[in-house]
Amino acid sequence: FIGGAVDNPVRPYVAILGGAKVSDKIGVISALSEKADKILVGGAMMFTFLKAKGVNVGASKYEEEQLELARELMEKAGSKLVLPVDAVCSKAFVDEPGVVKGVNEFEDDDMGLDVGPATLELFRKVLATAKTVVWNGPMGVFEMKNYAAGTIGVCEAIAALQGNAITVIGGGDSAAAAEKLGYADKFSHVSTGGGASLEYLEGKVLPGIACVDEK
Repeated sequence: FIGGAVDNPVRPYVAILGGAKVSDKIGVISALSEKADKILVGGAMMFTFLKAKGVNVGASKYEEEQLELARELMEKAGSKLVLPVDAVCSKAFVDEPGVVKGVNEFEDDDMGLDVGPATLELFRKVLATAKTVVWNGPMGVFEMKNYAAGTIGVCEAIAALQGNAITVIGGGDSAAAAEKLGYADKFSHVSTGGGASLEYLEGKVLPGIACVDEK
């Protein structure tokens, strides 16, 4: 399934990347910028991209050392890269109801912990037309019920494509979220290997796969 998404995807091909660090997904974003039709970005990594654009991300988690690289990735991907337009914010890292704010409305002590409803709607519209979807990384701190809506919404939007698209979860927290939410069986394939899935999407040779291919 992942090989198909890498080598010969049915289009439109949409990738959804979340999680905390841009540094974990540099190679994947670079590779997908050439192969995917759209790359949707959520999770804490979105704040590195927003900060690189000059947006005040408040107290949100971002990678200072990756800002220049984020600018380069945005330039390479162009309009393919879709960033959130709002987020659910809190003043503290606790599981209490947050406040929805546009990405240009953050105060200095605001911490973004999930994508907001406008972003989720934007993502849903892109996903609705997709024929191949690869998802790796949650949209927010989905372990906290007040910041799980983005991950749940993306999971539901992909699950709704059942039968009309090839849908793949690339392991890790995304797989855990799909299992926890009861949507795992609605996907074409759920990989157990998060890091290996990312390497495969990046185009790296995985020795075990290469060995089987040779046979």
